[in-house]
Amino acid sequence: MNDKNNPQGQINIELDEQTAEGIYSNLAIINHSNTEFVLDFVSIMPGVPKAKVKSRIVLTPQHAKRLVKAIADNIHRFESVNGEIKETEQPPIPLNFGPTGQA
Repeated sequence: MNDKNNPQGQINIELDEQTAEGIYSNLAIINHSNTEFVLDFVSIMPGVPKAKVKSRIVLTPQHAKRLVKAIADNIHRFESVNGEIKETEQPPIPLNFGPTGQA
């Protein structure tokens, strides 16, 4: 991918306004098969018995492992500046909540 218009092999990544706003999630449900990982991001509201998947990301196992490493590296850098992130106790999620099975 080294041509005269892109001598560094750089990728130009665009971010539109709607995507830049992001989607809030306070629950991630992760399933996998032997060929892919599926990450469903959900926003659960207190007292509401139903929630929708707001975003789904499908990754190869190699990309999933890279994502875990990238998140761990960023958490380490964040905590070195801001102190340890304290984990709070989460209420249990009902067993019948969310998708099940393999992707």
